[in-house]
Amino acid sequence: MQGKVEICGINTAKLPLLQSSEKESLFSQIYQGDKRAREKYIEGNLRLVLSVLKRFRLTAENADDLFQIGCIGLMKAIDNFDTSLQVKFSTYAVPMIQGEIKRYLRDSSCIRVSRSVKDIAYKALYTKEAMAKKNLKEPTLAELSEEIGVPKEDISYALDAIQNPLSLYEPVYTQGGDTLYVMDQVSDKKNKEDNWVEQLSLREAIHRLSPKEQEIIRLRFFDGKTQMEVAAFVKISQAQVSRLEKEALSSMRKFLAS
Repeated sequence: MQGKVEICGINTAKLPLLQSSEKESLFSQIYQGDKRAREKYIEGNLRLVLSVLKRFRLTAENADDLFQIGCIGLMKAIDNFDTSLQVKFSTYAVPMIQGEIKRYLRDSSCIRVSRSVKDIAYKALYTKEAMAKKNLKEPTLAELSEEIGVPKEDISYALDAIQNPLSLYEPVYTQGGDTLYVMDQVSDKKNKEDNWVEQLSLREAIHRLSPKEQEIIRLRFFDGKTQMEVAAFVKISQAQVSRLEKEALSSMRKFLAS
């Protein structure tokens, strides 16, 4: 985004610079309803939008889209600016542009993240960048936490929350026509060799039980029934179910431990 010369069809290297006297004159004309003066003032402050965009370069949003949203914030700032307050226009406009972009990022996200969480995340990102420039090294999470006065856990959670979801079919590496996707690097915990071994051992342990014990274990731990329900199903007392269940579990533990 920083090195972009053309954005939304505008050559940023040729944007005009307005002099202070020219700004005052244009604002006077804008107050009188001069649309051409308003357009000229907007064009003369597009660099302001670009400077704000640098703060959002870590987002995955399209730079052209953010530029257009930033321009909306700029126009709102021009329409609401009060020259009698003796405040620089840029001082007033920058928060307006930032706010417009932040609202867009919040509302367009496919995963809804609360505004407070996003505010923490962006504050952390800006502070992290500033500290890195000042100290010539990236700050630790603890240093960042101390600087902005937010717990480390909250910063970590907020930064994770604003990350865009990544598709499992996102290509990571391609060589000779063979593509490696994200899903190829994700560990399959369900079908790991260790799990297969555990399942086989458990199955063997159950097979060593008596038929009635096997049925009680199946009903209790695979079908999720209570001891009362099992008792009614196998037509014995709950006390007997409890005793058989304990004996079966003890037998299985001994087999699995051996």
